[in-house]
Amino acid sequence: MVKMIMHGCNGRMGQMITGIVEKDPEIEIVAGVDIYDKQLNDYPVFKSLADVNVEADVVVDFGAVAAIDGMLEWCEKTKTPCVVCTTGLSEEQVAAVKKTSESVAMLRSANMSLGINTLIKLLKDAANVFAPAGFDIEVVEKHHRMKLDAPSGTALALADSINEARDNEYTYVYDRSTRRQKRDDKEIGISAVRGGTIVGDHDVIFAGEDEVITFSHTAYSRAVFGKGAIQAAKFLYDKEPGLYTMADVVG
Repeated sequence: MVKMIMHGCNGRMGQMITGIVEKDPEIEIVAGVDIYDKQLNDYPVFKSLADVNVEADVVVDFGAVAAIDGMLEWCEKTKTPCVVCTTGLSEEQVAAVKKTSESVAMLRSANMSLGINTLIKLLKDAANVFAPAGFDIEVVEKHHRMKLDAPSGTALALADSINEARDNEYTYVYDRSTRRQKRDDKEIGISAVRGGTIVGDHDVIFAGEDEVITFSHTAYSRAVFGKGAIQAAKFLYDKEPGLYTMADVVG
């Protein structure tokens, strides 16, 4: 049984993960950490990791960006592996995650969904089939109207997986409204749609002569990110120091 600390336990994702873990016989939450330390679940909740007085195998982090630095210091001190799910980290914080991974196992990915990370793996193989055959490549992502960044980090990760498989021969085009020219052979178009309550929808289109192949992923609930984080925790808890990603989880 993997013993887990839920960092950011009283937030929306923390509560969602708590509900998922309750139904999983292979992992349990032994403590939660949240500045809002109200007891919402069966496990004890502390205001900071420094206050935690129970033993754990791994930390899953869906906390606030401001809490990252203290969490990394605690993980390094106690040699507790950590799945970093909080987004919007600064360059300095990303570097700190990497530095911490030199002494304890850390896992961080742009998207925690098992489906998206399996798709990334498949796209690398697809790129080496369709790119040499002259297929054009487009990425279309859709998210809720409240999302601030465009394109999404996941859309860029999908494009990057293709580009890396092809020795970075492609450039990215985000807007065609000012381009009065035909499509270049070595470009990946990336388009963003914002509206309603769309959780996350990504299409990767390989368009060739007389045929189109589309790889699609749709997230109907944020639970897909929680399920991925739990799988990552099970994967990480007994690993040697190093910086891991969801690509390591899906194999």
